[in-house]
Amino acid sequence: MRTALVIGTGLIGTSAALALTQRGVVVHLVDHDPEQARTAAALGAGTDGAPEGPVDLAIVAAPPAHVAAVLADAMRRGAARGYVDVASVKGGPRRELEALGLDLTSYLGSHPMSGREKSGPLAATGDLFEGRPWVLTPTRDTDTEVLNLALELVSHCRAVPVVMDADAHDRAVALVSHMPHLVSSMVAARLEHAEEAAVRLCGQGIRDVTRIAASDPRMWIDILSANPGPVADLLSDVAADLTETVEALRSLQSSDEAKRRDGTAGVEDLLRRGNAGQVRVPGKHGSAPRVYETVAVLIDDQPGQLARIFADAGQAGVNIEDVRIEHATGQQAGLVQLMVEPRAVPVLTAALRERGWALRQ
Repeated sequence: MRTALVIGTGLIGTSAALALTQRGVVVHLVDHDPEQARTAAALGAGTDGAPEGPVDLAIVAAPPAHVAAVLADAMRRGAARGYVDVASVKGGPRRELEALGLDLTSYLGSHPMSGREKSGPLAATGDLFEGRPWVLTPTRDTDTEVLNLALELVSHCRAVPVVMDADAHDRAVALVSHMPHLVSSMVAARLEHAEEAAVRLCGQGIRDVTRIAASDPRMWIDILSANPGPVADLLSDVAADLTETVEALRSLQSSDEAKRRDGTAGVEDLLRRGNAGQVRVPGKHGSAPRVYETVAVLIDDQPGQLARIFADAGQAGVNIEDVRIEHATGQQAGLVQLMVEPRAVPVLTAALRERGWALRQ
């Protein structure tokens, strides 16, 4: 791939353009808002000048509801040798293109499984997709050259290609992305009119659960409108679990011992099923999750504190597998939770104490 056209310079389009530009591909940028394309160009993602002729690959980074129309326009103009989109829904756009009677041998649907709560070109980074799955949904009609171009795009973005059927992809993202986003929003919505005294008690648990609820509602309306059926089916199952859990909790209030036992069993069943599901979430590098232990360190909210901890851990020969920060409400302090291999705990603990860090159990 020597040339590319990115149509849509939001977070995903600009991030892909940055990755391609960094690897020597000449990238042309187009957006319905010319100012946004100019912003992406100023960030080093390419040029907002039009290509002189067909490019090797056109990448459509438009909302799912507009993907088919944008692709159809580009294909009719002969803008590229191959076409991919990066929308989060795959089945619907392909069926729309088929209904328009277009030759789809030069088209391949794709979806990079990466993003941020922020949107727009200013939120983009060239390493956004690094190590992340990038779904490709070729069909028997997809031209081999187009598949190779798509694989080259994924490689340049340092992502991991995953080949799936388009409708299977849509059911999968409903489960792991779209439904969880709505559930996160439902939990966050409980906080909108909550008493300030209650909100001040928020800890890392509620932050983890509600983090994705900060995303742009307009973007999510586009996504959910393109995949409503699978999401509604999953939410129906969640609603059934909620109903059973409410009934179980009510039973725990009963004076009848048998009802309380049934209530306990119902809540325990849900929690155990949650344990079983959580264990299946891929861990570091996409592998099965490993059991790490936590070393908790109290830090002041001052520049360089995290860098010092990581440097001290490195000097002790300990690899930090993961890290979380729990901020103390209303205080200039926080608790850094360092996840390490169990055998590394005594080494790291001794090293940090020797260097004056305050550890917490």
